[in-house]
Amino acid sequence: MKTTNKKTLEEIIRVDHAGERGALKIYEGQLLALSTFKNNEKLKKIIEGMKEQENKHFEFFDKEIQKRKIKPTVLLPLWDLLGVALGFGTTMIDEKAAMLCTASVEEVIDNHYKNQLDKLGEDEKELKKKISKFRDEEIEHKNTAYDEGATKTGAYSILNGIIQKSSKMAIKISEKI
Repeated sequence: MKTTNKKTLEEIIRVDHAGERGALKIYEGQLLALSTFKNNEKLKKIIEGMKEQENKHFEFFDKEIQKRKIKPTVLLPLWDLLGVALGFGTTMIDEKAAMLCTASVEEVIDNHYKNQLDKLGEDEKELKKKISKFRDEEIEHKNTAYDEGATKTGAYSILNGIIQKSSKMAIKISEKI
C-alpha cells in the first residue's frame, strides 16, 4: 500500500489552503470592481457562484491545516493583496480579461490537483476524494469562463502567460514556506 510522505502531505495542504484563499481574493477583487466601477450583473452573479464554491474549498483546507497542525504559508498577506489586485485589475480591463483570469488560474489548478492526486497514497483516501471533487469544480469554473468570453487571442495571450506563470510561481513558493 502506497503511503503519503509527511513532507509531501504538509506541502499539499499548505499550498491548497493558500490557493483556495487566493481564489477567494481574486473573486473579491473582481466583485469590488463590479460593485464600484463596472456594471455587469450577469458577470457578478457568475463570479459570486464560483466564489461560493471556492469558499467551501477554502473552509475544508482551513480545517485541515488546523487539524493537522500545519503552518500556513508565511506569504498569505502578500497573496491576499496580489489576489485582490489581480481580480480587480482584470475586471477593470474588461469582461474577457476577468474571465480569462479565472480560466488561466483554473488551467494551472487542474494540473496542480492532478499532480497532487498522483502523489497521495492510499492512507489519504478522504483527502484524495475532496481534491478530486474540487478539481472537477475548478474545471467547471474554467469551462464557464470560456463560455462567458475568456480568450487567449491577441493581447489576452500575454495576460494568460503572466497569470499562469505567476500562479505556478505562487504554488512552488507556497509549498515550501
